Amino acid sequence: MTKPIVAIVGRPNVGKSTLFNRLVGERQAIVEDEPGTTRDRVYGTSDWRGIDFTIVDTGGLQDESEISGSSHTEIARRTREQARSAIDEADVVVFLVDTKSGLTAGDYDVADLLRRTDKPTILVANKADNLSRRDDVVEFFSLGLGDPVAISSIHGTGTGDLLDLIVEALPEAEEIEETEGPKIAIVGRPNVGKSRLLNALLGEERAIVSDVPGTTRDSLDTVVMWGGQPVTLIDTAGIRRRGRVETGIEQFSVLRSMRAIDRSDVVLMVIDATEPFTAQDMHIAGYVEDQKKGIVVVLNKWDLIDKGPTTMEEFREESRDALAFMPYAPLVFISAKYGQRVDQVMATALDVVTERERHVSTAQLNKMLREAVAAHPPPSKHGKYIKFYYATQADVAPPTFIFFCNEPKMIHFSYRRYLENQLRQEFGFIGSPVRISFRGRSEDV
Repeated sequence: MTKPIVAIVGRPNVGKSTLFNRLVGERQAIVEDEPGTTRDRVYGTSDWRGIDFTIVDTGGLQDESEISGSSHTEIARRTREQARSAIDEADVVVFLVDTKSGLTAGDYDVADLLRRTDKPTILVANKADNLSRRDDVVEFFSLGLGDPVAISSIHGTGTGDLLDLIVEALPEAEEIEETEGPKIAIVGRPNVGKSRLLNALLGEERAIVSDVPGTTRDSLDTVVMWGGQPVTLIDTAGIRRRGRVETGIEQFSVLRSMRAIDRSDVVLMVIDATEPFTAQDMHIAGYVEDQKKGIVVVLNKWDLIDKGPTTMEEFREESRDALAFMPYAPLVFISAKYGQRVDQVMATALDVVTERERHVSTAQLNKMLREAVAAHPPPSKHGKYIKFYYATQADVAPPTFIFFCNEPKMIHFSYRRYLENQLRQEFGFIGSPVRISFRGRSEDV
């Protein structure tokens, strides 16, 4: 089930990033006392009363007169577009105003924008750090967005009440129609060739079984027969029937990619081979890893690369460096425009589906564990030695392993990584993350 999305919007320097950090419980957004510090969207997950939701920190919304008079006109316009995109994708909008600076023309401009979106909006008056400022909150009634909630994001006062209101405003979980076969999502930055790859995968020789509704923000999923197996394709640009996928620059949103990733088994992350890896690529890949989905990295536009004897290996090395946190991700070099290696994309994705479902017998797993410990025993600490008893696989999709030992808290992350490498060396799991946990012998599985 996809998580609902809450976007924090407002003028520059009203404390959006501070509130974001407060709600997600860690310092993810850069906070500086200078308007315009946040230019790209930042994402985090929060939960309240047992409900998980995604929070989006946005750049400041400035009115048109402020933008046109600024020396950073282009940056300001792009920031505004990013914030508007976040509003479009959000289920609930938190509109933050500043009690310290008071009501401004910019607040009226943002309020007018939000009224036109018809999204559930919570008006929040920040920096209400003392009684005088809390009394000043009443002036924001004139924005016509209901009762303002007085908070201090820097001190945390009032944020519990705000979270109550957010949870109450969230929509009920959407019913998503179940479709046949594995679900494969196509994600990536704008203009990297997602729609061309989709068209190539839906070539005339493929039999489209049905178009079925996805979530309210994804137009259609397409079930296609591939090698006699039904496969559901989720396209973040919005799947349309064959021949109706529009060309040109795609209206890309990381939020839409996140929704697609939530619903998928395997993600095809499309990269433009003519450009270096970007922060946005890392955002998407990091979310795939966090959600423990399978992944295939698709380097598109390979036809535009001047090639030598070592070109492909150089690209592999560059990809390994950029995606060091997921060395298990397979790479496929393609030209969606000319159909080069497109069949290999789907074949690799289906291999990853199989790897995610792989189950290792307890006997095989414990044989691997004995050999791994004999080759490289875990380090001791304060005269204590780690002794492994046995290991078992608790789940699949993703493969999940539990190692029982006498001192689970002594396991260093480097030894966890060593055991994961041994698992992969012995059993594969190409394209799939694995979960590993350590427990004492008396703990239940």
